[in-house]
Amino acid sequence: MSKQANCIEKYSVLADTLYIFGSSAVFLLLFTVSRMLLMVRNIGLIADIPVSDLLISFVIGFRFDLIVTCYTIIPLLIGMFFPAGLCRRKLWNIWLGFALILFSFLAVLELDFYHEFHTRLNSLVFQYIKEDPKTVISMLWYGFPVIRYLLLCGLIAGSAIVLLRLVDIRTRKLDMRYRYRSRLLIAIVLMLLSLVSMRGTLRFGMPIRWGDAFHSSYLFANHLALNGAFTLGKAAEQYIRKNRENPWLNKMDAKEALDLVRKKWLLPQESLTAPEKYPMLRRFDPPPAPASPYRNVVLILMESLSAQRIGVFGNRLKVTPFFDELAAEGLLFDHIFSNGTHTHQGMFATLGCFPNLPGYEYLMNQPEGGNSFSGLPKVLSERGYDNVFVYNSDFNWDNQIGFFRGQGVSRFIGRNDFVNPRLYDSTWGVTDEDMFDRAFDEIVKLEKRGLPYYAILQTLSNHVPYSLPAPLPVDKVMVNGKEEGHLTAMRYSDYALGQFFKKVKARGGFDDTLFVITGDHGFGGGALVTDMDLFRFHVPLLFIGKDIQARFGKSSATVGSQVDIVPTVMGMLGGSYVHHCWGRDLLALPESDLGLAVIKPSGNDQMVAFIEGETILIKAPDIGPKLFRYKTSPAMSAEPIDNPLMMEQMQKALNAYLQTAMHALIENHAGHNDEMNKK
Repeated sequence: MSKQANCIEKYSVLADTLYIFGSSAVFLLLFTVSRMLLMVRNIGLIADIPVSDLLISFVIGFRFDLIVTCYTIIPLLIGMFFPAGLCRRKLWNIWLGFALILFSFLAVLELDFYHEFHTRLNSLVFQYIKEDPKTVISMLWYGFPVIRYLLLCGLIAGSAIVLLRLVDIRTRKLDMRYRYRSRLLIAIVLMLLSLVSMRGTLRFGMPIRWGDAFHSSYLFANHLALNGAFTLGKAAEQYIRKNRENPWLNKMDAKEALDLVRKKWLLPQESLTAPEKYPMLRRFDPPPAPASPYRNVVLILMESLSAQRIGVFGNRLKVTPFFDELAAEGLLFDHIFSNGTHTHQGMFATLGCFPNLPGYEYLMNQPEGGNSFSGLPKVLSERGYDNVFVYNSDFNWDNQIGFFRGQGVSRFIGRNDFVNPRLYDSTWGVTDEDMFDRAFDEIVKLEKRGLPYYAILQTLSNHVPYSLPAPLPVDKVMVNGKEEGHLTAMRYSDYALGQFFKKVKARGGFDDTLFVITGDHGFGGGALVTDMDLFRFHVPLLFIGKDIQARFGKSSATVGSQVDIVPTVMGMLGGSYVHHCWGRDLLALPESDLGLAVIKPSGNDQMVAFIEGETILIKAPDIGPKLFRYKTSPAMSAEPIDNPLMMEQMQKALNAYLQTAMHALIENHAGHNDEMNKK
């Protein structure tokens, strides 16, 4: 008997069919266990979720799991069409074993990925891979229990491979009635079943999409229904499709969208300067007022400065005593939201004055980042300002040096420019104390040069792996008898900020300087009160300067985002100026205007939110809009609103803003008109 005949006899069509079904069951079990582990890792998020919603998450999740499983077994289904079928079990076992190891790795990876970002695996994974591998590996090694997770990955994958081996052994049955026509018929049936399963639904039209997972009013229950391999695969598909159609483009007539944006975002004091080409390029002419005492600007962008963990916002853990002291003497905005949930989004929104748009979340690395944005460097350079940018780490990360040099920053102080720092971390660089010490020295140098200046200071110690100096100058933050590492790092960053301002006050001579403090983004850990994790967006905005409370008051509940910071700063400096910011001067709004903000998470998540006053609209291309009334204090909360007219108006404004900004970005009309300003 030939080898092929022996193989056919040994692994008959029935044996192969059972092998395929058994292998599929192993994958489905793996995904179910992975979902359970994700739930346990984020146990704090399920306290208020009804058990019925969690059970539905597993039922819907099975559909997504089945899709990934069917794609995995496609090679086996193709093999069924050949006379020899799946006789070479060793090769098929290697393929399936590799897939089990990969999915086990992704499941373990997602445990802390979700805990950190409150989203399933997405394009952020590819963004990290693109960056400096040495830094990424160092961050993971020192910031997470890598050995423990590798052991867990090995346990999960090993158990799954053992089950796969049992399936292989138990399905080695003879079927002497074998005929090729029988195999062909069964192969066709299996392929058709698989194709139907890949759609994830029996409905006509579109197959199942990530929006179908949103079955509950609890965000974590919705996320739990997804499959991390599925979302990562969709992210990869979008990532490599360079000319994809953005679902937020062309939602409405272009002129109608432009008119609506101008009506809603332009202030009475502003007039368009080149309306035929630049959608929002405008001149701000303030009303007559006493001369501003402020000449210089020091903008401090604090890593993960979550408003929900700050004392003046109601947090009782005393994480930020120095910020709380500063807030008592400055002007504090308590309804400010980051435009994104990643540092680079906070950077180009705060300093470049441009929003975080779907498809352009990594703008500083994308060709469109070459626009001459109307941010702080560009606007102040027209007034002859000197400058410095001080940062703990490497400016090559996220293409910061390339982006900001193109925007007009000329002097950079990074990780390799510090001498004898308290601590030099191999992952990120020096501590926040070192950064602030060097920043103070650089600012003193700028003071002595006599030119007006702006300084950008960016902290980093409050970023995993939280490398802090020893001995630690602050007490550790303890929650339920256990140290909370993130909050300890935040307390240390607050201490470093406090020491910086002690030196500023001790030296004196900064009466003409406006200090601005905000966060690049917040961080999760609280209740997911809407489909958008507002904990990750809520940041403070604090202005400190001479007589600032007498001029502008102690606090403001006006809603805004990071793109509003530059216009507000320019308004405080005084005088007329031309800008193309996609935000507004928060101190120049009409009394009836409660403020606006457009926010979006990092990664390929297409969900966007529009905040107007105490109302938030959340929308994604694949799911219907949701409207909430939210509160940031005494604790973050939200309740659904049934107001179709308001929902329609806010959705229209959101569509108009996103569409207009995207078209301007694509056409290179999103920023400053340098040629016009030279005339």
